Amino acid sequence: MDIYGSKKPMVDIDRTFDQLAAQKPRPGLTTGDVGIFKSTILPSFTLHTGLSIASFIAAKTTDKGEIKDWCWPSSQVINAWWSAVGRQIFYENVSFSTAWKAIPWTEKVLLSCVTIWGTRLFYRISKRTITRGKDDPRYDEMKSKDPGFWKSAFLKQFLPEAVFLTLVTLPFTLPFRLTGSSLDLDTDTVATIRGLGVALFSAGFAMEAMADCQLELHRQERTDLCRHGVWSIVRHPNYLGDALVHISFVVLNAANTFNPLVLLGPVANYVYLRFVGGDKQNEASQEARYKEQDPHKYQQLQAWRREKNSFWPSLSELANPWTWAAVGSGLVGVVLEEAIRGWVRYEFIPNIQFPCLT
Repeated sequence: MDIYGSKKPMVDIDRTFDQLAAQKPRPGLTTGDVGIFKSTILPSFTLHTGLSIASFIAAKTTDKGEIKDWCWPSSQVINAWWSAVGRQIFYENVSFSTAWKAIPWTEKVLLSCVTIWGTRLFYRISKRTITRGKDDPRYDEMKSKDPGFWKSAFLKQFLPEAVFLTLVTLPFTLPFRLTGSSLDLDTDTVATIRGLGVALFSAGFAMEAMADCQLELHRQERTDLCRHGVWSIVRHPNYLGDALVHISFVVLNAANTFNPLVLLGPVANYVYLRFVGGDKQNEASQEARYKEQDPHKYQQLQAWRREKNSFWPSLSELANPWTWAAVGSGLVGVVLEEAIRGWVRYEFIPNIQFPCLT
């Protein structure tokens, strides 16, 4: 037990942070408000549609459909920051500092996770597009099959993605508009849930980043399929990591202002990754290209399908050291978050009067 009367000192400082945040003006909704559609979903859809229109114009002008993929991570980060800070600055006429201080610690962690994930993915996709110099083979295939691709691309490709993004971003837009949670949890439980969310995010983020890095290095050295590293766990470890990241956003929600609607976020993200623009589309394009252009890769792909699951690992992957590398990354993330929170605690304590210390 520490000087603050708790077995978990971090819990007490979290309570202090949240109490101070609650004292600041923070416009929002309660969990029972019927205006969530008007206050959250509709503005999100408007934002994502506007960004989709901009990306469509840029994609059509450059004849690069892959620019649509730039919008996927960047629009999520933009929406998160608008919901957390921008809206308060614009409508409440407060400074950035005031808006930032009004955000409880757990929501700061959530916003930071979204920013880290989205920024890395945006950099990765944009760099790939610029380095390649031509469009992604998936979009080249679509354009070759449909001469009028750009005439219907907005309605068939860009606008549906805006709908998905509206749902995917619920876990990090709705919490910043709520003033209460549908869950009644004690502070120890909240700290445990936040730790679980950070661990899940760190593991998923590490898997996604390692998958992209290993694939890029493999392509520089060899021309066959990449089946080592985290690619030995499942056929699409980057999408698995992405799914874990978005599940972690809901877990972090449970540690602060939770509303059941946020569950739609990871569900929509999973549906998109599995059945719309993720592994299904990717493998269909690969199979068609390899069958026609590279018989060796085609045979490798067929063998890989028999050996490894597409998305979720089999139980046998518990013996895979790369599985434990991802798990270890999750633990590192928890330690790092604790360290940062401890540093903030000692920076913050001199400005706080604790009754037990006077």
